[in-house]
Amino acid sequence: MTLAPHRSPRAALRWASVVSGLALLLAVSGCTAAASSDAAASSAPATPAATAPVDATPTPAPPATDAPIVVEELGKGEQDAAVDVEVAGPTQVAFRRITIKPGAGTGEHCHAGQLVAVVEQGELTHYAPIYPGGVHVYETGDSIVEGEGYVHEGINEGTEDVVLLVTYVIAEGQPLAQTDLTQCDPLATPLPTP
Repeated sequence: MTLAPHRSPRAALRWASVVSGLALLLAVSGCTAAASSDAAASSAPATPAATAPVDATPTPAPPATDAPIVVEELGKGEQDAAVDVEVAGPTQVAFRRITIKPGAGTGEHCHAGQLVAVVEQGELTHYAPIYPGGVHVYETGDSIVEGEGYVHEGINEGTEDVVLLVTYVIAEGQPLAQTDLTQCDPLATPLPTP
């Protein structure tokens, strides 16, 4: 695809993100292949309650239809403030459904980019220096936007599974979640102890 010469680099990046997101949505709605457990384990953050690799589960096939395009709403959440997703340089986009069992968590990590998520089920207690008091609880239907560089952690402190629908927009070649905290922003405020 060739972009018109009058578009700014920022507009071109947004356009590429929109096109990538649309392509990803169409691909996800028709795919049933699961990632290998090695790939899932290599980019998934460690959890304090378990050391086993993350099990990827196949996405259910959309209902059979004769329509030329089928769109399946996977999740929806809202933000009170504007959302501006930017990653410098080449970018990878990944979409995941993540299930966190009661008592488990993501482990402390950061991102070399941003992510946007929707809580499909449960309550996620999110520890991050961006909140007053360092903690916020997200409930079913809430959306989450995580920025670049700061250390944070999500923990399921409830009694039912937390299910997240997550889109990662991360610098190419970087892990989706960076667990080597020396690679995170050293100026970020430390996390409160849960």
